[in-house]
Amino acid sequence: MTMQYDVKGSHSSGSGLMVSGRVRLKNLIYCGNGTAGSIDVFDTTSTPVTATYGRSGTTVTVTKTGHGLTTGQNVGITYSPASSVAAVAGNYVITVVDANTFTITDLNSGTIATGTACIYTADKWLTSYNTGTALQPFQAIFSGEGILAFNGVYVVVTNITFQTIQYG
Repeated sequence: MTMQYDVKGSHSSGSGLMVSGRVRLKNLIYCGNGTAGSIDVFDTTSTPVTATYGRSGTTVTVTKTGHGLTTGQNVGITYSPASSVAAVAGNYVITVVDANTFTITDLNSGTIATGTACIYTADKWLTSYNTGTALQPFQAIFSGEGILAFNGVYVVVTNITFQTIQYG
């Protein structure tokens, strides 16, 4: 394998689309602001949807008024913690309960209070990281060919000062 020479970068200080089109995410640098923060990375060009969830056993119930999804559809989803526990972020096949609710089978089991925040997209989730209360930069290097995004790289940040991606 030869070295890739056409690696590019994108820098931002908030949530949003970092690059559109088919790319391979090579590197992610992000910096916390001293308050517990997170960065969620999705393969989409659209703003991920904010919703709420709860978990009972392995069943995660997501509530979003008029979600417009169908049973068997895949979603990429990340979850905020409740009492230091969260469902497992990832890409899941959903079961629609009604126009405002769908369920996912989580990898882990437990109870999480209904009404806890989550974000999802009808495209894919790529990766997520937390900063704790650190004020320092963090770096995630994706070895080999990197993480393939078909649509683009969209980041959702909470208490992150900046983020930079490198892609090719």
